[in-house]
Amino acid sequence: MIKTIIVDDEKLSLQHLQRKLNDFDNVEVVKAFTNATDVLKEMRRIDFNTAFLDIEMPGLNGLELAEIIHDWNSDIQIVFCTAFRDYAVQAFELHSIDYLLKPLLTDRLQKTITRLERQLTASSNTEAKNKHIDSLLRVKCFGEFVVYEDDSPVKWRTAKARELFAFFIANHQTYIHRDSIIYAIWPDIEYGKAKVQLHTSISYLRKTLKSIGYPDALTFLNESYAMELDKFQCDAIELEQAFHDHTTVNEGNIAFLEYVVDRYKGDYMEQNGYEWALPKVEYYRTLYMQLLQKIIAYYDMKIGTEQKKITYLHRLLQYSPYSEHIIQQLMNCYMDMGNRGKAITIYHTFANNLLEDLGITPDQTTQKLYETAIGLEE
Repeated sequence: MIKTIIVDDEKLSLQHLQRKLNDFDNVEVVKAFTNATDVLKEMRRIDFNTAFLDIEMPGLNGLELAEIIHDWNSDIQIVFCTAFRDYAVQAFELHSIDYLLKPLLTDRLQKTITRLERQLTASSNTEAKNKHIDSLLRVKCFGEFVVYEDDSPVKWRTAKARELFAFFIANHQTYIHRDSIIYAIWPDIEYGKAKVQLHTSISYLRKTLKSIGYPDALTFLNESYAMELDKFQCDAIELEQAFHDHTTVNEGNIAFLEYVVDRYKGDYMEQNGYEWALPKVEYYRTLYMQLLQKIIAYYDMKIGTEQKKITYLHRLLQYSPYSEHIIQQLMNCYMDMGNRGKAITIYHTFANNLLEDLGITPDQTTQKLYETAIGLEE
């Protein structure tokens, strides 16, 4: 069965494609989207094996969306639909299975469906021979560490087995010496007893991983353990990759970067109390704040995006509450929007916090902004 999503910013084209696909008995249109942002938000919760993507779309275009989908799951079959022949080379470089020109012809679409059937059948036969992961593992590290198999939380045999998995996620694909693991997770237990607990927890973890489709994820070499997961999603790893892969913010990646920062629901594993995770807290918080600053700078160059900028400035302020620069930006945004009262409120809150917590007053630039706000209001 071909289970597909379709994406096109032109609603008439989207409806036309959906009607044509619905005429095929072996095709199920799982969901239709008019923009890439919604796809990024929902694709990990949708069961689909194919994506029909329009190429020319505002913001994240079809080629860029296909790269993200393939980064997440390389088994998804991509079919591009466009009115422009010039995209053909780029489309096939992205390993798409087909490329359709608009307006779509039924005979041509039939050839695409046949090609998809053959490819999906071949993939299914391979999976039958080799046990394949048929569920999505989602790892949430920001705020509380939680692991989901599809939409259900993974059940751990013990709290230490869960912590051990968290430790391996923090050191994904890296061999860690057995003693280093013991020191990190069982620091106050006698070495002999801690070693037994490690072996027990490793055994529990292997059984859990096997039950969710990862039988060979843990390896042992030279008294060291490593975990390597295939096809899983982790908010912390995505943040790190997004920061390093997208040095600048533009129309092509802004939707994806907003999706990444929106998943930062608190510091790294802050609710779990893992002492070994503390060095990661500052690391990921710094990446998050720098990515927020890039997004704010992007909206600073756009007209009529003050509310977007305000949203991200408030998030930045949560982790840098004494920043004069952030307060000044917020006050300017509110005044640009004509909301001088809010700018004044922001100033008073900031000034009170500075005085109570640090015993100082706002700098001259911030005070002058406040005086300007009052003068304008009067």
